[in-house]
Amino acid sequence: MMNTSIQENEAVLQEILSACEAFRLLETKQFMQHGDTNVYEHCIAVARVSCLLADKMGLSVDRGSLIRGALLHDYFFYDWHVPDPKHRLHGFTHPKRALQNAMDDFALTTVEQNMILRHMFPLTPIPPRCLEGWVLCIADKVCSTLETGRFTQNSFARGLYAELGEMQ
Repeated sequence: MMNTSIQENEAVLQEILSACEAFRLLETKQFMQHGDTNVYEHCIAVARVSCLLADKMGLSVDRGSLIRGALLHDYFFYDWHVPDPKHRLHGFTHPKRALQNAMDDFALTTVEQNMILRHMFPLTPIPPRCLEGWVLCIADKVCSTLETGRFTQNSFARGLYAELGEMQ
């Protein structure tokens, strides 16, 4: 059974997810991210891990911005595994493309913009300016490691990647 904090986070996540899916977020399901995880699944897991980290560390964050920034941090709409000069330096360039796409579809706060643009620190040299951005950086690296190592089916990760989000 989930504790109250996780239930609250999941309710906020599902509300924001529904609003984002009215735009192009569902299109991210067709693009692979790491291992056998697509971009859509990755972004949901990053949102969940971001909330989990913020809660476990007792951080005071804007929960809505944290979740929205996490859901949109990889809003780039291409398969970076397919050789193409336009995304040859994907790790360095996709935050800017994701931000532009997100700004085309959503009215983003300055916190959300900073989160998306700076989530690849330290690969990109400028760090996030906000606490939510730092949490996203860490959560993204945790999820990327789980996905690349194909650890998404272990007991911890299973709830993060479950379709209904039932975390144990």
